[in-house]
Amino acid sequence: MATSLLPSSSSTMTFSSSSSSLFTGSSHAHALPTLSFVDNCRARVAPCSVKCDMSDSSNLPYGKPIIPVLNERTLPKFLESARAEKTVSRNSNRLKLFSGTANPVLSQEIARYMGLELGQISIKRFADGEIYVQLQESVRGCNVYLIQPTCPPANENLMELKIMIDACRRASAKNITAVIPYFGYARADRKTQGRESIAAKLVANLITKAGADRVLACDLHSGQSMGYFDIPVDHVHCQPVILDYLASKTISSSDLVVVSPDVGGVARARAFAKKLSDAPLAIVDKRRHGHNVAEVMNLIGDVKGKVAVMVDDMIDTAGTIAKGAALLHEEGAREVYACCTHAVFSPPAIERLSSGLFQEVIITNTIPVTEKNYFPQLTILTVANLLGETIWRIHDDSSVSSIFQ
Repeated sequence: MATSLLPSSSSTMTFSSSSSSLFTGSSHAHALPTLSFVDNCRARVAPCSVKCDMSDSSNLPYGKPIIPVLNERTLPKFLESARAEKTVSRNSNRLKLFSGTANPVLSQEIARYMGLELGQISIKRFADGEIYVQLQESVRGCNVYLIQPTCPPANENLMELKIMIDACRRASAKNITAVIPYFGYARADRKTQGRESIAAKLVANLITKAGADRVLACDLHSGQSMGYFDIPVDHVHCQPVILDYLASKTISSSDLVVVSPDVGGVARARAFAKKLSDAPLAIVDKRRHGHNVAEVMNLIGDVKGKVAVMVDDMIDTAGTIAKGAALLHEEGAREVYACCTHAVFSPPAIERLSSGLFQEVIITNTIPVTEKNYFPQLTILTVANLLGETIWRIHDDSSVSSIFQ
């Protein structure tokens, strides 16, 4: 049976129409001396946001999250000046968007921002698990963008992406860009001990050999992963989306501290802190004894009486960030917020995140979050407009890095 690219009626998220935008808050982190957080996040709805139009929250094990709604042509305020200065052609001639089955909702949002329709494609699973892909329209001579994160199930989604690329190549597409909001296997980017594989390099080779001409990825786990590809890679940072959301809150900048959950994320947290009124930085020192197992040792920095914002690229089992939050509370932090781009949410992540350690958990929709993983402290921000703008710039041969300057 063919796998539909549209979510079934039982799983469709319906967003109410609104002229409000997540990114239209009056505050701006660069100019504001203060940022403010809502005191009672569990009972509140964020400004310019709505709840999912779904069944009663009593049917969900952890309650409903907050999912902000944005206008079709709105970018984060941190990017508005760059966009105004750089005029980009919106000529959709010879541009085709196709979605895999990994995250069709995000694909629809990207197409809506760009004012385009998703291309027609048939994706089937045979009884033995093999994947069949057929394009339902011509792509000869077109610039094709395939939107498919390699999120769990990673192997299924990765194989589907490669078959989609192969189908486009054999259909004489001019250029094929793999839009990978979440790049699976990115953590296997080096050898930490003998006789290990470097799976990130292997996956990069597989995508390249399948026929991709370019890759568009969001917040790779490490920058060196771009070097694993022998084709151009456009690396999009999703921080502006989260920064705009934080800038809509009101708390004195003197009460704010940005926390890196490990030493490896210091550069990411430092860049984040600079854009939050140059907030101070703290670091959680941890010692890892095995995969998905972390032990917090101590804290570098002062968080007593402050609002701590923990920043990471992803949350998997939430062991690192949960133990870090517990340490922050022990050190006297008033509130703890968790911010990440990729919500992998492997068990027992939901139990840890909803245990009361966090005032709010702020993520993006690079990976779809199922209803069973919703909990009241969860806030989901969309990166569709950011990715849509990047696709326009790639298609127009305009600068992508200028978006973030």
